Amino acid sequence: MVTIFCEVEELEADTLLKLYGDLDYDVFKEPLNADNAKRCVDAEIISTFIYSDLSRKTLEQLRNLKFITTRSRSVDHIDLDYCAEKDIAVSNVPAYGEHTVAEHVFCLLLALNRQLPKVVQQTREGNFSLRGVTGFDLYGKTFGVIGTGAIGLRAIEIAHGFGMNVLGHDVQVRPDTAKKLGFGYVSLDELLARSDVVSLHVSTASGNRPVLGEREFSLMKEGATIINTSRGSAIDLKALLQALSKGKVRAAGLDVLPDEPAIRDDAEFLRESFSEHHDAATVLTSHALLRHKNVIVTPHSAFYTHETVESILRTTGENIEAYMAGQPQNVVRASSLLKWQFK
Repeated sequence: MVTIFCEVEELEADTLLKLYGDLDYDVFKEPLNADNAKRCVDAEIISTFIYSDLSRKTLEQLRNLKFITTRSRSVDHIDLDYCAEKDIAVSNVPAYGEHTVAEHVFCLLLALNRQLPKVVQQTREGNFSLRGVTGFDLYGKTFGVIGTGAIGLRAIEIAHGFGMNVLGHDVQVRPDTAKKLGFGYVSLDELLARSDVVSLHVSTASGNRPVLGEREFSLMKEGATIINTSRGSAIDLKALLQALSKGKVRAAGLDVLPDEPAIRDDAEFLRESFSEHHDAATVLTSHALLRHKNVIVTPHSAFYTHETVESILRTTGENIEAYMAGQPQNVVRASSLLKWQFK
């Protein structure tokens, strides 16, 4: 079957060659969308990451398509209803990077706390002043984790290594796990009120209201730090920007933003279809956060290590093999994506 891997970075290309060099596949480096779909018109199987736009307008051009395997847990970039209509199977990678992403949480937290971007730039310029770069000890502070799945639990373990107190919130409480790891489950409101650091570990379908909006920011401890390595849509960016301006939120570390494709590519603003897929106010707010002195944004790279990339590609290859054997695995259906899920 004609198989095409889209959105392939150099590290992925090398890993693909190592894992599947003897298989017949093509590589398409750019994200797939309606403008370039004709380049993949013969594809029966495609594998993408999250920046491809697999909307109805794109998929209608792929007449031979039988199977999509996304190299992500998220499937927001795929029109699952259209796939169901056309009997196109869709699989994802349901779990990956629990250590990698959790480590990135503390990469962001430490960089914010010790103001690394600022102090590195100052010292490069020969300025060794300590004025205005005071941090705070993590030891003894309260670390609030929203979503206690594999990544959230690993973040809790790391937080304990820093001597932090930990609170957790999840719709599925795991009392035995909480006792083993030494943290307590509380309501979302209590977690926000007591936490010095709030770390998000959630996933959801499109259309849900953010986990953190204006109300939630108003409940937070004064001067809290926010870390989001999960989903851009989990935070109302306008409310976050307002909370930063008031000092309610001291700093924010964001590895994910809503409408990332539009933010990555300024040319998106010029396309006629921009308003169909993106909210201009959200994109502009994202650009404001990119330049905010108390915000660090990384390019959805929390998962991006050699180990995790190889794990994702192994699962993707297994998804393809299972489909070709007539026993598809990790199948995603539109009806399964109804509400916020915590991971």
